[in-house]
Amino acid sequence: MGRIVLLHPDLGVGGAERLVVDAALALKSGGHDVKFVTTHHDPNHCFMETKDGTIPVTVYGDWLPRHIYGRFFALCAYIRMIYAALCILFLEDIPDIVLCDLVSICIPILKLRCSCVIFYVHFPDQLLSNRGGLLKKIYRAPLNYLEEYTTGKADKIFVNSEFTQEVFKKTFKKLKVETEILYPTVHTEFFDKTKVLPLERVIETKLPKNSFVVLSINRYERKKDLHLCIEAMSILQTLLRKDFESIYLIMAGGYDKRVEENVEHYLELIGVADELHVSDHVIFLRSPSDQEKISLLHHADIVVYTPSNEHFGIVPLEAMYAGKPVIAQNSGGPKESIKNGQTGFLVDADSTDFAGKMRLFVCDKKMKIQFGKDGKQRFIDLFSFNAFKSKLNAIVKNLLEDCEKRKTK
Repeated sequence: MGRIVLLHPDLGVGGAERLVVDAALALKSGGHDVKFVTTHHDPNHCFMETKDGTIPVTVYGDWLPRHIYGRFFALCAYIRMIYAALCILFLEDIPDIVLCDLVSICIPILKLRCSCVIFYVHFPDQLLSNRGGLLKKIYRAPLNYLEEYTTGKADKIFVNSEFTQEVFKKTFKKLKVETEILYPTVHTEFFDKTKVLPLERVIETKLPKNSFVVLSINRYERKKDLHLCIEAMSILQTLLRKDFESIYLIMAGGYDKRVEENVEHYLELIGVADELHVSDHVIFLRSPSDQEKISLLHHADIVVYTPSNEHFGIVPLEAMYAGKPVIAQNSGGPKESIKNGQTGFLVDADSTDFAGKMRLFVCDKKMKIQFGKDGKQRFIDLFSFNAFKSKLNAIVKNLLEDCEKRKTK
């Protein structure tokens, strides 16, 4: 068994964070000594396993700036991760393996004393940067070069989907390295053990009896296309007329008051609901707890997932395990997780298309139930925590054996 450190930039509540927490749990169940090192960890904005001591967390470098006057986020992230990597080398017992993700600049530094570094690619960072003018291109050029160079120094590279694997190849053309797909999963044991709260306790209001609940779970970011949910509700109001009175949309979003976009977009979406006259049928939640999120999935009738070209998307998996049909954009990871016409629907980035498929589930309860059953079976077959755990532990075992062989030579 080995000592394994998971190095992650900001241990919050997003999809990337959920994946590395699940990886930590999988490795711990394999008998490894596992801990997190991060540059930021807020006990009020994190997954429970990093709060209750299940996986120990050490923070280094939170005093370093996250940005400079609202700019240079990527550069600051690089500096923070370099500092965290140096702290691992000089302030920690040297781990056998470091598993890092999101920011690759730390890999060559870790390799100075660590035998093995695994890098998990959610998506190339340079493709997540907003476009800009000449100055932005000059600023990004060395960062993009460093991202490709340092990523290639990892001993093992995972990607989260076939979609990301193809994007990786097209983006890092100079790298002659093999990548392996390790699909994200859901920690089903935690789902099963969590007590489901009454819906009115989660949303702090009581819905009419026999209400139809549409659920959206995503961070309050503009790129998530959350406005499509609200626009679809407005169209559904026109389509269903009186029957619309029993339909409610719950928008549960990751919200960090430190992030200006979260604050702004939350208020923008409230304005959209008001403008389209559906405010009485849209309930906004900010950063629900794990228990609240599981409770929402339990009480929901369907889940709507609006982001385009999402690298993978953990929410559709959570919905399928909860036995709920999913309506998502026909792009990115959902094309691999959702079976169109059987576990949910893949639609264009158009609120009319979303509304049309929502209406089908409202009007056909048998179809809604069957889609939910098929979705759960698909999750069990392809995306179970046991499959994720077995694959990750098998690869780590092989890497540890290789390390031992190198030491004995």
